[in-house]
Amino acid sequence: MYAPTERTVATRLRDRMAYDTEIVHSVLDEAYHCALAFVVDGEPRVLPTLHVRVGDTLFVHGSSGGRPLLGARGDGLRVCVTVTLLDGLVLARSQFHHSANYRSVVAHGVATLVTDETEKRAAMTALVEKIGAGRASETRPPSKKELAETSVLALPLREVSARRRTGGVSEESHDLGLPYWAGVVPLRMTAGVPEPDAGVAVALPSYLRPAVSPWLDPAPMAGSHVVLEPLDLSHVDELLKATADPSVWSHLSVAQPRDREGMAAIVSDALAAWHRGERVPWVQRSAVTGEVLGTTSYYEVEPDRRSLAIGHTFLGRAAWRTGVNTEAKLMLLTRAFETLGAERVVWHTDIRNDRSQAAIARLGAAREALLRHHRIRPNGTWRDTVQYAMLAEDWPAASTALRTRLRPPA
Repeated sequence: MYAPTERTVATRLRDRMAYDTEIVHSVLDEAYHCALAFVVDGEPRVLPTLHVRVGDTLFVHGSSGGRPLLGARGDGLRVCVTVTLLDGLVLARSQFHHSANYRSVVAHGVATLVTDETEKRAAMTALVEKIGAGRASETRPPSKKELAETSVLALPLREVSARRRTGGVSEESHDLGLPYWAGVVPLRMTAGVPEPDAGVAVALPSYLRPAVSPWLDPAPMAGSHVVLEPLDLSHVDELLKATADPSVWSHLSVAQPRDREGMAAIVSDALAAWHRGERVPWVQRSAVTGEVLGTTSYYEVEPDRRSLAIGHTFLGRAAWRTGVNTEAKLMLLTRAFETLGAERVVWHTDIRNDRSQAAIARLGAAREALLRHHRIRPNGTWRDTVQYAMLAEDWPAASTALRTRLRPPA
């Protein structure tokens, strides 16, 4: 608990103030950036920068040539650090009562320059680890030159306060009858789809993947023919090479990409759908050669109804009539029925795609319906879709049949 001081006691709306260590730390830890305020030659300055909390000390990152860092040499620099998390916009019937829901922290004190190399490296490591646990071990640490070009300020958290607003609209009673919409628009910071730098060939680290329901988790799976791993933009070049044959795309709902940018757009769309909770995409990789062969996905994922669909599958022609597709579907179905507890798995395919219909039927799925004008083909014509499904009660027999098909001949 922080003791209130003359600078941290509110003059109005005191019920919104808090001095609990847990509240202060939670706001500082959730926010990635802060505003560092100080005075230079009698003039106020505010510097937006990155921060990290370690224990009861706030470390602020900066350049060794920056004014606040230079000013912090010796006895230190008097500063005020603020952090704000905006949680919502509050729209009232009257303009005066419009407001915002937020959580904020204000810290006063004297910031000192971190000169001990061990402490400085530890603070910079903590800043990198804040991005994702494990990131420091997957990056090169700073060199002596880089360390010298970077400065870190340390601010002991002693004179600190938190302020919060939560809840809905607060208005005068005579405004409540006005015929205007009123309420709260929630806001939150959400990470987008990570975009790898040019030349990156490694998969997306686990700490950059959002925490999701098991139903939306592209968990890696491995068999003797194929390995399923989470789809990533680093797979673009290999996918383009593996699926260059036009016959791969003849019945798909997307046109064949002509270049790397086209394939990157397809992969980006799949990843964006995953981030929206609409799809779970995997890349299919040969368990023998390690080459990328194609992709497949769960979609129409409905945990409440214990239902999902398997599709968005395209596979390089070299993998046709091998055990790759059969084993991939076996792993996807095993996960659906035995891990997730699905009651129903669905497939959709173009009515003109006889080969796909035969393959789905061989999995043990039953044809259920014809969905007329269900989708639009890349050439602009309407596609009639054949729908197949497999229920949990069908799975034991289907599983046995699929494993028998994959068993090597005696």
